[in-house]
Amino acid sequence: MARRSKGRPVDGIVLLHKPQGISSNKALQQAKGIYFAQKAGHTGALDPLATGMLPICFGEATKFTQFLLDTDKTYVVRAQLGERTTTSDSDGEIVETRSVEITQSQLEQAVEAFHGESDQYPSMYSALKYQGQPLYKYAREGIEVPRKCRKINVYSITLDEYDVESQQIQMTVHVSKGTYIRTIVDDLGEKLGCGAHVIMLHRSEVGHYPSDKMVTIEQLEAKLQQAKDEELEPSVYIDELLLPMDTALVDLPTITLTQEQGIAFSHGQTVVVGEVPEGVIKVMAEDIFIGIGERNKHGHLKAKRALSSAQ
Repeated sequence: MARRSKGRPVDGIVLLHKPQGISSNKALQQAKGIYFAQKAGHTGALDPLATGMLPICFGEATKFTQFLLDTDKTYVVRAQLGERTTTSDSDGEIVETRSVEITQSQLEQAVEAFHGESDQYPSMYSALKYQGQPLYKYAREGIEVPRKCRKINVYSITLDEYDVESQQIQMTVHVSKGTYIRTIVDDLGEKLGCGAHVIMLHRSEVGHYPSDKMVTIEQLEAKLQQAKDEELEPSVYIDELLLPMDTALVDLPTITLTQEQGIAFSHGQTVVVGEVPEGVIKVMAEDIFIGIGERNKHGHLKAKRALSSAQ
């Protein structure tokens, strides 16, 4: 007997405003429960300390999570100067305290030095895995393991505030995928000679998604309750907050097929169209999104990931 999936088939993306104090997986499970969705996944974890944009992909949108994982991100970060911690944020233990003797000009110059491409070693408290285990598990046991250096790009970094009395700074940072803001702050503290750690981190943007599209768990629950109070289907108000799944693919070139070609594409057949560009392509059948494709060796369009709902 076929096993029935628990939940309902929901397809789309909700821009969840993750609250402080819970893991990204916990936030994911809460959103999945509210939507009673069969399938869900998030697109880039935020630490429990961090707040902000956590795109949750439901149903067939999970086929395109990698595009959001790979996109750039924007953060607002507040850091405490004069103290270095084990985790480079306020969740860790203070391991070193130093006096802060810097000028505004020195601080601005040190911040600006992080602009552009550089190599970064991931924090031992990251979720990256080594031999099947996340690094933070080794770190909690006091074990340091090899980490691969990665290329990052800080597209912009601005010093928004320097509070001399509290010795706290606030910055807005626009970075490439896989950049650890805690590591930037820790490195900045060492560059200044006083140490530093993150005390607040907020992800304001993921790719092109603006911050004003975010919704909180409380807002989702309120929408759900509104539907119940009006004796409507629970999905009536929460589904209107879902973004189309192809909004994750706005940077891809697009090919539009006829309805007949779209059916063939959805069944995995190669489609002969005009010139097919290199790389991954967003595929539409008239005005309906049906998946992503790529050019084969003959220059024809073949399916890379087709939506089951389009078949």
